[in-house]
Amino acid sequence: MLPLRTLCQGKTMMLRLSFLLAAVFSGGVGAFTTRSNMNNAASLLQLNLFPPRQPIMAGNWKMNPATEADALNLANGFCALLNELEDTCAVEEVEGCTEVVIFPPYPFISKVKDIVFKNGITVGAQQVYYENKGAFTGSVAASMVKSVGCEYVLCGHSERRSLFSDNDVNINLKVRKVLEFGMKPILCVGETQDEYDLGITQEVCAMQVSKDLAGVSEKDMANVVIAYEPVWAIG
Repeated sequence: MLPLRTLCQGKTMMLRLSFLLAAVFSGGVGAFTTRSNMNNAASLLQLNLFPPRQPIMAGNWKMNPATEADALNLANGFCALLNELEDTCAVEEVEGCTEVVIFPPYPFISKVKDIVFKNGITVGAQQVYYENKGAFTGSVAASMVKSVGCEYVLCGHSERRSLFSDNDVNINLKVRKVLEFGMKPILCVGETQDEYDLGITQEVCAMQVSKDLAGVSEKDMANVVIAYEPVWAIG
């Protein structure tokens, strides 16, 4: 996963992200078609509609490692590595600090959290279902991951979109459910190789952002992280 909330550091990505976010609040797909709209979006960012936020760097473990023992060893090794750095922490009040979040598989979340929490590292869940409870075999509810200490949840990861047919309607329901339970969704957006080759990156990402954040208030956007992850660049 690419570093998150650092997307605005480069001029190209700053324009792209401001374009996408401004489109969400400007009323739909028709806002994504003209250069003038892109310029207006950049102006919105300059007007501090979206104020600066603490940088965040997140790591998705995906379906790794194979055992709990391996996961705990990985967590300990990661803490040792971060202790060598000076600009990482999880406390938002520390100026210039980068928050660090990791996303272990479900069975390892609780014990990994016990290890990394004292080092200022936050844990999150790789995904949740949008229902609170019921006959949904294999699914995990937002309340469940909240109860074991998760503060973030990935929503719309490209592997969930492509391998598990997670569509924009479901992703939107998940984003809103995560917010409902007081956690922070990390919305993953990005184009495929074919879409990149066609030169429609901004249109694809803008459509995803517009649909996946439908119904999310401007106030709630303070707790939403958008991760630009081009599918062709993910290993």
